[in-house]
Amino acid sequence: MYIGDYLGRRAIYSPAKLAIIDYGKNPEWRLTYRQMNERANRLANHFKCIGIGKGDRVAIFARDGVEHLDTFFACAKLGAIHTALNWRLHWREAVGIIETTTPKVMIYSDDFKSTISEIEHATRNTQHAITNYIHIEGDGIPNSTHFESSLQSGATTAVTCELLEAEDIVALIFTGGTTGLPKAAQVSHRMIAWNTLNTVIHDVTHNDTYLNVFPMFHTGGLFVYTLPQVIFGGTTILIRQFDPALVLSLIEKERVTIFGGVPAMYQMMTQAENWERANLSSLRFCTSGGAPLPVPLVEKYTQEKGIRFKQGFGMTEFGPGIFALAPEDAIRKAGSIGRPNFFVDARVVDDNNHVLGPNEIGELALKGPSYSSGYFNNPKASKDAVDAEGWFHTGDLAKYDDEWYFYIVDRKKDMFLSGGENVYPVEIEKALYQHPAVHMCAVIGVPDPFGKWGEVGKAIVVLKPGTRATEQELLDHCRANLASYKVPKSVVFVDALPISSAGKILKRELKEKYSIQ
Repeated sequence: MYIGDYLGRRAIYSPAKLAIIDYGKNPEWRLTYRQMNERANRLANHFKCIGIGKGDRVAIFARDGVEHLDTFFACAKLGAIHTALNWRLHWREAVGIIETTTPKVMIYSDDFKSTISEIEHATRNTQHAITNYIHIEGDGIPNSTHFESSLQSGATTAVTCELLEAEDIVALIFTGGTTGLPKAAQVSHRMIAWNTLNTVIHDVTHNDTYLNVFPMFHTGGLFVYTLPQVIFGGTTILIRQFDPALVLSLIEKERVTIFGGVPAMYQMMTQAENWERANLSSLRFCTSGGAPLPVPLVEKYTQEKGIRFKQGFGMTEFGPGIFALAPEDAIRKAGSIGRPNFFVDARVVDDNNHVLGPNEIGELALKGPSYSSGYFNNPKASKDAVDAEGWFHTGDLAKYDDEWYFYIVDRKKDMFLSGGENVYPVEIEKALYQHPAVHMCAVIGVPDPFGKWGEVGKAIVVLKPGTRATEQELLDHCRANLASYKVPKSVVFVDALPISSAGKILKRELKEKYSIQ
């Protein structure tokens, strides 16, 4: 067995243990570790036949399902790189990522056939052309092969990469881009090992059943619990996408012991038609991240369902298991992200990189063996992210109290979170500036008035003299060029934007003015 053959090891240790339950299938698929390892070997052998080897990228544009894991583990056996794309991206954005990562294979689900068709057409006669398209269901685009048929055509012969090292890259996970395209964080086998250790110290056992609702293109979907569960020999349940009523029923039916979500998901579950009768007694704990969990929500789950909440903080480039807040501190330390996990060092620094003391606000910096290997094909960004002493600067403003509990105060940059997704105003502003009537613009995150998404985008726009544009026209323009979750919810037209003496737009003033409206 070599580094990367995760399922090969697990197939020896617990071959008959239930590994994956995929409720995206009807009826659901129940696969043991022996079966999962056979699938990974077959797919790896198929990949070898079509020319995939160490270091090659294999892209997947699909909703959650066992195919994501088949692809990940097949890539890991070969030393290839699993490259999951955000299926919420506009096809033009996806083309930009493909030009950077140059995958040889694109696996996709039928939901996104039209998007894949646009991608294929745009890259067809370029040096970035993808040579193999594989569809998971449906008919697929022309010259596309069927996933299950391709997998089953591969030999069952064990596949391993003898040349693989701990620092080799197994996956690319994309962050939100502040200058256009998202950056691809390079996840190494070393990073996976240390993140798993941080996770199991965080109270995962060999006998847990985990229900995953995070998309597999996120670090939350692949790496928060799913991969540690495989390494530890637990069972993971997959669903195509988050459905609050389905989640509640599956927790009861499958005796789920661990569940993770963002606060908006927990809020939606309380509004599901089966909330009152749902039996959640099998849960050992729930984990929440992405934003502070409101105390009333913690109290509702505790009082009505007996749930113990763990809260935390993670990011694509570092783990993602960085901080954890224990259940007993959920109310006492409300708003805190907790303390650093065991093998993570954390400190708060000022603009001169001087270490700050308790209750002083500065930038959160992290160090430890679960850090990623920089950004793919972006050496400048990789270098800029880490200082001379090896500390990764997160861009988040934070503080810690006298008991070493950390709090995120604000984001150093202008990113905001909407429904658990990172949204970067620069990307939206770039799209707005492509409209012929837009003279100046700024996009900010404001509280969602309906309380569903956390924050939503608001665009403040100055039109060119003599031109006209409506709010709906600009929103439609954004929708034609951006992923739907990035499109602002509202547009405000003004005569001028506040400008600093250095000529920069004062977004702080805009937030103060519009966040309370």
